[in-house]
Amino acid sequence: MAYRSRSRSRRIHAAELIIVVALGDSISEGSPGYDSRKGGDETSQWEHWAAQADTRLEFRNCGIHGQRTDEIMERLDECAVGADVLVVQGGINDIAQGRPVADAAKNLRAMVRRGKELGLPVLLVDLLPWNNGWPDAEPKIRRLNELISEIGSSEDVTLLPFHDTLEDPDRPGRMREEWTSDGSHPSVEGYRRLGELAFRLPG
Repeated sequence: MAYRSRSRSRRIHAAELIIVVALGDSISEGSPGYDSRKGGDETSQWEHWAAQADTRLEFRNCGIHGQRTDEIMERLDECAVGADVLVVQGGINDIAQGRPVADAAKNLRAMVRRGKELGLPVLLVDLLPWNNGWPDAEPKIRRLNELISEIGSSEDVTLLPFHDTLEDPDRPGRMREEWTSDGSHPSVEGYRRLGELAFRLPG
């Protein structure tokens, strides 16, 4: 299949419909309440709440539970067809499966660059706190988030601060209890916070 490539990102006008592709793992998909293959509770997606906050937005959910960054990257071109904005999210499954943090960062950078090659404004998401993986996974999450921040800066793309939006200030490295449903994924209230507080269009 051939994909349309644009050499420059176009400007998004205030009144137009904006198609946003959310490419990632279970956090983009909306686990545990929503399954992109079966449907479910639409409020268990940050995309739902972002679209409620800005009615110009139409989201295409390209999240798949359990995928690593290398698996997510394989789906980018297909998911990006017809999009106006690309959201790139992933990395926690790389950590959970013992993959090197540097490799996950390399894959995320490649996805950002591919989105830019397609002429899309790109938004990059950092990793959430992981209650069920705390404290062992915490240093790797912090390190990958540092690398994600560096990618955002060096590639000049917008960073969406999912981690800090759900981190419990009284328990660093973990989500606040009411913002997580199972210690790994946000609750509906957590997804609402991500959609309303963390998501923003580039520029």
